[in-house]
Amino acid sequence: MSCEWQDKVVLITGAANGIGAGVVRLALEEGVKHIAVLDIDETVGLAFQEELNKQHGAGKIKFYRVDVMSDEQLLGAFQSVVAEHGGIDVVVNNAGIMNDAPHVYKKEIEINVTALVTSTLKALELMRVDEGGKGGTVINISSIAGLSQSPTLPIYFATKAAVIQFSNCIGKEDYFAKTGVRVLTVCFGAANTALITPAKLGSLDKNIPPEFISGAVNARFHVQQPESAAKGVIEAYKLGKSGSTWLATRDLPVRDISDNITKAYEIMGEHN
Repeated sequence: MSCEWQDKVVLITGAANGIGAGVVRLALEEGVKHIAVLDIDETVGLAFQEELNKQHGAGKIKFYRVDVMSDEQLLGAFQSVVAEHGGIDVVVNNAGIMNDAPHVYKKEIEINVTALVTSTLKALELMRVDEGGKGGTVINISSIAGLSQSPTLPIYFATKAAVIQFSNCIGKEDYFAKTGVRVLTVCFGAANTALITPAKLGSLDKNIPPEFISGAVNARFHVQQPESAAKGVIEAYKLGKSGSTWLATRDLPVRDISDNITKAYEIMGEHN
């Protein structure tokens, strides 16, 4: 399968900075028609909109101040994009946090899982060919955390595993044949963004300080550049079959790990 970004209308959550912003920049270079940038940081988002519209032309991107935990704000942004551009071709669910602290973990689940599912279902509703849509692609962002285990951030790891399972299931080829909506998963390796700084981290264990978690991430993983992860999203879109899972880590080209995921579930399901 080969797909191009040229002339596509794109909606990306969590895209005013970090890896999401990198995806926006690269997609513009690929010739997209329009990108809706959804993020909670209004100051950064509006500055980003102004910068890129100066570079690529007025109206090329539009910032929407959206808290993805709010269905009204999230779905309202979808409707605004459809009203202005006639539809959406690509949705990238990139918004996420990594904080298991007792006062934050429910928000983490809401952002990393619930909002991603809501956005995916809305994209499916708008795009599916069996209900009058023109098809399209949803790219859900997971992490190497969803492929491994750690007692330090068990809730975060669980949310990213959930993203893989949900996306793989709803993206199965037989369902894609019916709906015409591809669903891909891209797992990022650790990246040099604010997500892995002590200010953004938290543990459910009061005896584990954020500085320890940040240090452990930097010690255990190769911390790649955000641009490498962003490029992985661009390339996975071009190459990925529905239901596939891609790994963007260690500043290496993105690679398809779908066979590994399938084998893992076959092993775990041997009791059936």
